[in-house]
Amino acid sequence: MSNTINTKDSNPMIDTTSRPIQMVDLKSQYQDIKAEIDAEIQSVIDSCYFIKGPKVTQFENNLAQYLEVKNVIGCGNGTDALQIAVMALGIQPGDEIIVPCFTYAATAEIIALLNLKPIMVDVTLDTFEISLEGLDKIITERTKAIIPVHLFGQCSNMEDVMAFAEKHNLFVIEDNAQAIGSSYNGKSIQAKSGTIGHIGCTSFFPSKNLGCYGDGGAIFTNDDALAERIRQVGNHGEKIKYHHDIIGCNSRLDAIQAAVLDVKLKYLDSYNNARRKAAYRYNDSFESLDHIITPIEADYSDHVYHQYTLRITDGSRDELADHLRNNNIPFGIYYPIPLYKQKAYSQYVNENYFLPNTELLCKEVISLPMHSHLDEKTQQVITHHVIDFFNGRS
Repeated sequence: MSNTINTKDSNPMIDTTSRPIQMVDLKSQYQDIKAEIDAEIQSVIDSCYFIKGPKVTQFENNLAQYLEVKNVIGCGNGTDALQIAVMALGIQPGDEIIVPCFTYAATAEIIALLNLKPIMVDVTLDTFEISLEGLDKIITERTKAIIPVHLFGQCSNMEDVMAFAEKHNLFVIEDNAQAIGSSYNGKSIQAKSGTIGHIGCTSFFPSKNLGCYGDGGAIFTNDDALAERIRQVGNHGEKIKYHHDIIGCNSRLDAIQAAVLDVKLKYLDSYNNARRKAAYRYNDSFESLDHIITPIEADYSDHVYHQYTLRITDGSRDELADHLRNNNIPFGIYYPIPLYKQKAYSQYVNENYFLPNTELLCKEVISLPMHSHLDEKTQQVITHHVIDFFNGRS
């Protein structure tokens, strides 16, 4: 893709005190589709089908059609989706699951919660996706699955992941919370993210590319038998009401959230395209700065830019963060601490455990505002303050 959008402007004028810049502008997005959203929410209230019901089924079917996957099962949130996936696969306490260390804690949290062991591994410096280098050496007879995280909006290298999993007889659970709508375009695999492994999981947290107005999540699979098991796990272990054949949990996508998502699904591709255009405007603005690495798009995946994440390579990331904060420019640092250095997860590694790429990224990354309604004038204010920071250091 060519980054050809010109965003040069040395003196942007937006009053950020009266019109604060948003990290994610959900209000503008809502205003554009307000009539549709309000009508759908009202229709759920009028129907009184608040749990399960036709709106949930309709959304699941529409999302399955969009993703070209056989089964979509809604659930309470993205963390539940991961937990239900692991439970449905029958992985036993004490077994191990490989997970990238540079990710949100939820990916490893559900592993620990189920009395399994998270094997936290490094990521690549270019795309931030899971690295398979050296993993052959850490596989044991207790290793049962691998969870690639499609971080910040593009796919992990799923051809390599699937080949690795097949070689070692592992389940593959895709954490697709940040990349819904992206496509994997490899030599032997062409598919939507989240539909390649045995199970895909996503979150509909409001700030996601496809977000609801509360909590929500979903699970994808092309395996009908596995889909039936997933539904059973998420419904207290029931196939037939009051017949509990397995230990399950209670995790359902409610009808109001499904109705909101069904409206927004129609706009997902346009939202993702708008994010790409905004990302390319950022790229053009930063191309002359020596100490910034802009996001790298893998040749096997398109990018839907859930986050626009820079690497600041001269050690000034935290100073830049202070500069942005002082000028009312929102930002995020995803993620500031490696998982294995978090108190909750230190028990799974020895005191000498060290993942060099994860350590470096935690010191360098910073994410700028990114959403479907990010206009050029607002971006000019943001980029002006980033450029001003580096010019002031030279």
